[in-house]
Amino acid sequence: MRPRSTLLRISLTVSPFTANVYKGSKMGQSNGIATILRTCHLSNNLCSNSTSCSKRMRELKGDVYPCMGCRSFLTPDPINHKYYSRFNQGVVTLNLVDVALSSNKNMDAFWHILDERLNLCYKALMTRHNSLKGTLSDVAPILWQYGAYARLKPGEKIDKLLFDNYSTISLGYAGLYECIHYMTGGSQLNEEGKAFGLSVMKKLNDTCFKWSEHTNISFSLYGSPIESTTYKFAKCLKKRFGVIPGVTDKDYVTNSYHITPSQKIDAFSKLKIESEFQELSPGGAISYVETPNMTKNIPALLEIIKYIYENIMYAEINTMTSYCHVCGCIDIYMGDDLEFHCPQ
Repeated sequence: MRPRSTLLRISLTVSPFTANVYKGSKMGQSNGIATILRTCHLSNNLCSNSTSCSKRMRELKGDVYPCMGCRSFLTPDPINHKYYSRFNQGVVTLNLVDVALSSNKNMDAFWHILDERLNLCYKALMTRHNSLKGTLSDVAPILWQYGAYARLKPGEKIDKLLFDNYSTISLGYAGLYECIHYMTGGSQLNEEGKAFGLSVMKKLNDTCFKWSEHTNISFSLYGSPIESTTYKFAKCLKKRFGVIPGVTDKDYVTNSYHITPSQKIDAFSKLKIESEFQELSPGGAISYVETPNMTKNIPALLEIIKYIYENIMYAEINTMTSYCHVCGCIDIYMGDDLEFHCPQ
């Protein structure tokens, strides 16, 4: 009988537990975050989300507030500090790999094509925005009249909520790793690749700022989750450009600014490098750390959480906590066949 993976995702915010971690409490004691981690693992559950919505977020945004969904962050509101009952108007995602491959490794052509694709994204985003204009509050009273988003009058249009930083609209992006690799031969792990990647992120971020200044609409750069889109992008790239080693030879496109999973790197270095890219993705971003079964090494998880708190705004720990339904063994591993296996 094949081992079965049983996972329960529990979202934890780092900041409420930092007092426990930083005020001299011993890791592993029956208090605070250590207790929660230990309880989760002893019951064969997964404790995965660790969000540093405190120190780094205050440094980067000036306020501390939660994300919407898995990674979407509103633009800061330094005047009213309002982060609930605001909303996002939608997202359009840019395929950075296609931009790179279309340039045929010519840097001048790359930046020119990127500008063209950004103009196309702007038109698509404005189509989303304009489709919302004229909407009456009556279409969803709970949202627009009873306080979920606003308290408009019956028959009132929602138009004023689409401007002046009340809501955001997002430019998404995907495949930065493949873009870097094709254009430079490197990745975020070497100087040239990292510098090029950061320059691309800065270009996208500056473009959003320019659009915002021009329209009074809060455009923001967003690391799209691209759930099924990652496969769609990969399929389209293979069809258009063929199989290119390290670029289109997979069935997926690497998410947002992430270091691609095939590169060997320790958790702390990964978080440190990706934190520089996350700063340039203010509309939303998340970094991941993949770990094996950590039930026997809770202190190591706490060290990662402390590192997240100090170095990056939003990150997640994905740890293997499957168990065999035949013998109860928890040392389950995933083989090259992408199936779970029990060593017993």
